[in-house]
Amino acid sequence: MKLSIVIVSFAAIVTSAAGFSSPVARSRSSSIMTSLSMSTATEAAPFAKGPRVIREQLPILYVYDHCPFCVRVRLALGIKNVKHLVHFLANDDIATPTGLVGKKIAPIFALPEDDFVMSESLDIIAKVDADERFGPTGQILPASGRKDIKAWQKSVQTLLRTLQRPRYVATGLLPEFQQLDGRHAFIKNHQLPPYEKPEWKGDGSEENPGMDMDVKLNLYAEAMAADPAPLIEDLNARLIELDDMLYSEHHCSEGGLGLDDIDLWARLRSISIIRGVEWPSKLRTYIDNLSAMGDVPLYDEMAL
Repeated sequence: MKLSIVIVSFAAIVTSAAGFSSPVARSRSSSIMTSLSMSTATEAAPFAKGPRVIREQLPILYVYDHCPFCVRVRLALGIKNVKHLVHFLANDDIATPTGLVGKKIAPIFALPEDDFVMSESLDIIAKVDADERFGPTGQILPASGRKDIKAWQKSVQTLLRTLQRPRYVATGLLPEFQQLDGRHAFIKNHQLPPYEKPEWKGDGSEENPGMDMDVKLNLYAEAMAADPAPLIEDLNARLIELDDMLYSEHHCSEGGLGLDDIDLWARLRSISIIRGVEWPSKLRTYIDNLSAMGDVPLYDEMAL
């Protein structure tokens, strides 16, 4: 009996310790090697992160944890090593963002020292990267305009919506979904394939009031209860395709770390909430590297 208690206690310690270690040090048991990942993984040097930037009045970033547009800014601030406060909005909180910028939107960036507030992720990143108060300017390269990665993102959109959206709310762990009202607000406004937004949400008219909430809840429950194996198998094959598009384990495009990475990584992070995904080796190292550099955790420990 005592031995079993010791074993369980040790397992709990090992599991909890993962949260205190660098992501790049974790096991790669769920990664696979592709031919191109072997040839290009060490060709590029990692981004040189600057000294810690701590303003007397810290910037405040209002976000939803699952939102890739919010993650863009979190990643950029982390890469630039800018200390900031993260304010996680409840998904049903309309008053806070509306009071700041006039509507329910995220991310929102506030600079108390300037009495300044703004929205739109890429505009926020551009402002921070051009301001000498936040370290060297121009650290994040502009978007390269790569069409292959954009095409890949579009090709997996339906697949990822089907797998990710039910898991966001089902974990019960994301800060914006801590309460039932927040989870219901998300389900109310985010359709599952094959439904389109007009059919799901409606337009407020009597002719198109939108889908009944009970139907939406049942569809989310059915999506979580369904066997994900066929979809995950498809996703694993698509990740191998992306792995071959990746320039290196440090940045996805030739030339260095830039907006290509900010956008791609923000979307890849959400895939880590799906249990059973097999990451190609270079791609797995890439997402871990940027997670550590940007100080934005992945979802591996809560994957469903």
